[in-house]
Amino acid sequence: MALVRKGSRRIVIDGTAYRWRLRGRPTYSQGLGWSPCTFAVGHADTAGMTLVVTTDQPHPSNWLDHEARPVLPSAVAAAVRLALRAGWAPTEPGPPFHLDRSAGFEPSSWTV
Repeated sequence: MALVRKGSRRIVIDGTAYRWRLRGRPTYSQGLGWSPCTFAVGHADTAGMTLVVTTDQPHPSNWLDHEARPVLPSAVAAAVRLALRAGWAPTEPGPPFHLDRSAGFEPSSWTV
């Protein structure tokens, strides 16, 4: 599955172009700080396996003002390199490849 161009950013990593996207609005769970921020990466020119990266921080637009850092291109590049070493094949068809980097994430203890 290819990422849509609208709302995604282009990044070149080790000579290969990718597109990455962070969801603009958090999911309900992310908004309350119960689950960490995620972003998706795909090959820029070829539809294939999408990389879904779970970070160790809250979504930047969470509703409870939990301190969150923005997702930087350097973090995207590091995640792509790690996923490639772990077997992600961005130009091959297949289900999304999940990379969990959420170690250390502490969910909000606030409940509804």
